[in-house]
Amino acid sequence: MNERMTQHDTLQRFLFDGAPVRGALVRLDGAWQQVLSRRAYPQPLKTILGEMMAASVLMAANLKFDGTLILQLHGSGALKLAVVECNNDRTVRATAKWEGELPDVSVRELLGQGGKFVLTLEPRLDKSQTWQGIVALEGDSIGAMLENYMLRSEQLETSLVLASSDAAAAGMLLQRLPEGHGEADGWPRIQMLGRTLRADELLTLDAQDILHRLFHEEQVMVFEREAVSFNCNCSRERVANMLTMLGGQEVGDVLLEQGSVEIVCDYCNQHYVFDEDDANELFEFDVVAAAREARH
Repeated sequence: MNERMTQHDTLQRFLFDGAPVRGALVRLDGAWQQVLSRRAYPQPLKTILGEMMAASVLMAANLKFDGTLILQLHGSGALKLAVVECNNDRTVRATAKWEGELPDVSVRELLGQGGKFVLTLEPRLDKSQTWQGIVALEGDSIGAMLENYMLRSEQLETSLVLASSDAAAAGMLLQRLPEGHGEADGWPRIQMLGRTLRADELLTLDAQDILHRLFHEEQVMVFEREAVSFNCNCSRERVANMLTMLGGQEVGDVLLEQGSVEIVCDYCNQHYVFDEDDANELFEFDVVAAAREARH
């Protein structure tokens, strides 16, 4: 279920000739609106989810990887869960769960005690090769936490500027390259210039305008723009596989009590309904009769 993207749903990568720095800009409009249209998120959560979505695209852009990059927040506070997935084909999806009113406080405070920030790389084919890293909750923003993670875990000096509004989610990543490319003192100069980028500029200006505004005195090689779009890979077949894993007994019990099994995708809000005939075909026996017999 690919959705039509707007002209702003793009990733723009770039490289400095005279400094050891690579970078990327992302602006999500249509893709972000697809996420917001599925659920009425409170404002603090919109900010967090939008920044995570932009960050996932920026981080995935530097990976030579056939699969999915997943950012997950798990909490015991008002924010229970926030998940963003970005595939190597530049498709994204996101969802979140929360309880009650969300105050306008830091991510750490929203997550409460024992909160976790997990980064996962899941290969498209061999799921046994899935890799996970824990992002320390150091800093009061998604960007600061990911900067610290990249420095400590990957030894990559990184600068992330992220922003989110009701209209768009956007971000800029700058990353220091190994020695040997450009002037050694180029990184602090580029990083300082990048830090002057304001949220309103990030959310409204075209990538070319941002690059000119920040780095017009630098030699910047700009690559071809890449399209980003919302996509949810849920399907009736995947839901059927999930029901098979639950087992005929449990599905039969639900059918006895409710008459049908309804599964709603957290990401795209698609409803999948399985009635008694569907379940019998799936399990190749009468699941309701089996559930009824088990109860007696």
